[in-house]
Amino acid sequence: MVTSQNYRVTIDQTPYSVNDPVITGLQLLEVAKKRPADEYLIFYLLPDGQLEEIRLDETVDLRQGGIERFITWRSDRSFRFVIDGRRFEWGAPLITGLKLKQLAGVDPQFYGVWLEVRGGEDRPIENTETVDLQALGVERFFTGKKTTTEG
Repeated sequence: MVTSQNYRVTIDQTPYSVNDPVITGLQLLEVAKKRPADEYLIFYLLPDGQLEEIRLDETVDLRQGGIERFITWRSDRSFRFVIDGRRFEWGAPLITGLKLKQLAGVDPQFYGVWLEVRGGEDRPIENTETVDLQALGVERFFTGKKTTTEG
């Protein structure tokens, strides 16, 4: 007797159960009712916190144990940036300072994030501030401990 096993995934923080252990990006979007699927991007949240874009026809193996997590955006393009030397893909043209710190894996309370400005002074990015990723080239950010001048 063959038994079917369910595999758990979260898409945009909503849990789903699927029967297929190897599933395409298109199937994941269908599970989450993201239609029309060709107007969405889907990213696999890797264990190290990085995001990997999954093409509609590309497969993901869900048999690795644990709950695989995915994030979607209704967009026709992705954006690249670098934080602390690690390259990330993002599905929206804007990103907040807080999200940058989360992706970098640093404590937002004790760490700051700066936009690298070539030939100029690096610009601090506050938690609630948004950065436009649509400029030419790859935006580069770095994090560091906040310094205080409190006495």
